[in-house]
Amino acid sequence: MVRISVLGDALKTMYNAEKRGKRQVLLRPASKVVIKFLSLMMKHGYIGEFEYVDDHRSGKIVVELNGRLNKCGVISPRYDIGHSEIEAWVARLLPSRQFGVIVMTTSAGIMDHEEARRKRVGGKVLGFFY
Repeated sequence: MVRISVLGDALKTMYNAEKRGKRQVLLRPASKVVIKFLSLMMKHGYIGEFEYVDDHRSGKIVVELNGRLNKCGVISPRYDIGHSEIEAWVARLLPSRQFGVIVMTTSAGIMDHEEARRKRVGGKVLGFFY
């Protein structure tokens, strides 16, 4: 099969492993975007630690799951949103206002929607998790 989206494959693999009740999942191939996305998930407490394994190819990531992840997904195509439109995307993608995170790539790096709103920057929507 052809890999369309490395981030999409990684999130789908994690979601399926979480549904099956697994404690660990192996994601491959690895990329900088996947690592940044995972570090945001870890910062918010949805996954445990993760470790990058360099196999002299594209790399692998071993993720410790903690059972808090309900849903995660990638938004394709990566829509442009201004900082004034973030609230509409939160209402569209997340189950409630206090719950869940939208990950976006901005000129200031990959960050969650709350940090983008605080910095007043817009960007492209990568995905979400809750």
